[in-house]
Amino acid sequence: MEALTRSIEKLMHSYDRDGGINRRSGQNLPSKEAVHAIVSDLETLAFPGYRREDGIDDTNARYVIGELAHRTAGALVAEAAKALEYRYRLDGSNGCPAACHLEASDIAQGFFDALPGIRAMLMTDVQAAFDGDPAAQSVEEVILSYPGLEAVTVHRFAHWLWERGLPLIPRMMGEYVHAKTGIDIHPGAKIGPRFFIDHGTGVVIGETAVIGRDVKLYQGVTLGALSVRKAEGGQKRHPTLEDGVTIYSGATILGGETVIGEGSVVGGNVWLTASLPPGTRVYVPQGDFIVDCRG
Repeated sequence: MEALTRSIEKLMHSYDRDGGINRRSGQNLPSKEAVHAIVSDLETLAFPGYRREDGIDDTNARYVIGELAHRTAGALVAEAAKALEYRYRLDGSNGCPAACHLEASDIAQGFFDALPGIRAMLMTDVQAAFDGDPAAQSVEEVILSYPGLEAVTVHRFAHWLWERGLPLIPRMMGEYVHAKTGIDIHPGAKIGPRFFIDHGTGVVIGETAVIGRDVKLYQGVTLGALSVRKAEGGQKRHPTLEDGVTIYSGATILGGETVIGEGSVVGGNVWLTASLPPGTRVYVPQGDFIVDCRG
């Protein structure tokens, strides 16, 4: 065991040399485990009876939902306060724990005030999946089994928090569902109602992407940036998809100035870095682009 003791001492010394990355002597950061639990509870609040064995029925729904909402809100306040303390330390300002807790409480209250509206948006996504997939037998099947819906559900939670400037936690939420579904949506992306990701695996949607209503993506679609230079982080780097656009599997669309016009269809494996007018169809037969602007 002496050898292990020496190894532990070396490990402890490494913590002192790494510039604080380990957070051993700093204030706590948000807990990944706690954030994952918050996501799970929020999914239950969005779709009660679908996400866990919650025992909800007409006689106890108010009590069960009330208890879960109180618990989830408390957990969100605790983790958001840690994230806000981190932001103030990073900025070099003096955000005291009490002020961070108060700000976190305001964010959590605002989120729960917004939750009915988020649920209404999610129900449009459920209906879009049901309407858009001939294999879907019911909306219940969509809610229970479609990874695209789960990714979009968590994105809508994370996006609300991202828009309020909460650091760390929206990204943690997004990466949690990314690991579960294989769908990577940055919480900054703006996504309209009736959004459907079919199959889903390998879809990537960048931070500054803007997606209209009634948009449908298939597996392997990338809405990415032409440049990944750090200095361009504050610019719009990802494309805009207008209403009613369909993007088939493996297509890659890049650039902040790229706009795919309303009702356009982009075929599988197409690579685009330029805008398309409304009603355009683009596909690749035998390696050559065919662009049909006649609608």
